[in-house]
Amino acid sequence: MPKPSSRMSGILPSGKDGWEVHFAAMTRKQAGEPIIMLSVGDHDFDTPTETIEACVKAVRSGYHHYTQLPGIPRLRAAMAAISTRCTGVETNADQVIATPGGQLALYAAVQGTLDKGDHAIVVAPYYATYPGTFRAAEADFTVVEASADDGFQPRAEAIAAALKPNTKAVLINTPNNPTGAVYSRQSLEGIADLCIRHDLWLLSDEVYWTLAGEHHVSPRALPGMAERTLVINSMSKSHGMTGWRIGWLTGPEAMIGLLVSLNLVTTYGLTDFVSRAAVEALENDYGVSEIADTYNGRRKVFLDAIHGLNDITVRGSEGGMYVMLDVRAIEPDDEKFAWALLDAEKIGAMPGSSFGDAAAGHIRISLCQPDDVLLDAANRLRRFASSYRSKAA
Repeated sequence: MPKPSSRMSGILPSGKDGWEVHFAAMTRKQAGEPIIMLSVGDHDFDTPTETIEACVKAVRSGYHHYTQLPGIPRLRAAMAAISTRCTGVETNADQVIATPGGQLALYAAVQGTLDKGDHAIVVAPYYATYPGTFRAAEADFTVVEASADDGFQPRAEAIAAALKPNTKAVLINTPNNPTGAVYSRQSLEGIADLCIRHDLWLLSDEVYWTLAGEHHVSPRALPGMAERTLVINSMSKSHGMTGWRIGWLTGPEAMIGLLVSLNLVTTYGLTDFVSRAAVEALENDYGVSEIADTYNGRRKVFLDAIHGLNDITVRGSEGGMYVMLDVRAIEPDDEKFAWALLDAEKIGAMPGSSFGDAAAGHIRISLCQPDDVLLDAANRLRRFASSYRSKAA
């Protein structure tokens, strides 16, 4: 075939991507092994019934046609209302563009702020798609590691040290995937001050905000930041709608207006009946409090079950759907630890290094399993850690 574009072939570099343990665990589970899957952040429960029924009603009512490029008006209004709650800044519909999932919102934010050859800073640990999204824009980026010993809180001075003359944007994620760290107001104020002084965009991925409760702080609410902050959001986690692909981007009205052109040449709008179901879910908070309570409860169950486990330290883990465990005192090589855990105890967990060097020496535990499964996994982890130490000794 003719040669593909370098843009496409450069999005993901060849070689390992850190997800080998997950794919091996999934393959073995599908083959019949009793693997406990704690490696992926997809709910183990279905979308709330009310949302499903709203979608069925919309389908039967004939909502099968093209929609407005930035989203149907009622959807944008509902997303604006949620953005007001999420960020603490009064938001109108013209400051919101609807996208097929949070990933497309991230893509839009990067495409809207960076030209070919521009530079960005990504705070790590980070969600796996971040590097590829910058490569798709043909932009350069530097990863700045937030230290495990700081609870994965980012340091403004570390970001400042990575600035270049062509730096245009900083990307953060709070509550964080994979660590579960909720960035403090102090940490965000340091980053905000940096963005203002150097005239930078701040791209803030806040898709887990409902799972942090009152601890969540959006940098958009800080003085001088609403005009330079783009907030990535999604209904996947908050409303139990991972497969529905509904997200949105919140930002200055002028930027959102420009991004309508991106929807024109990419998505050409959203699915009508899905949009109308999303409206119902947003306006009525279908599932939001129940999902938040579920994960807050699961986090407590799992952390209580491993409390006092020698040589394993909890890092971050204040919000979101994950717990991050520091296993360096037992095994510095997190991939080796994860493979051994899969083989010995049939638990699939993600090596922390899959999400950047900052999380090396850790494993990420997904809380997307019922309490009894998480308790079983915690007991297996205790047994494994004790056995691993004995063998190492």
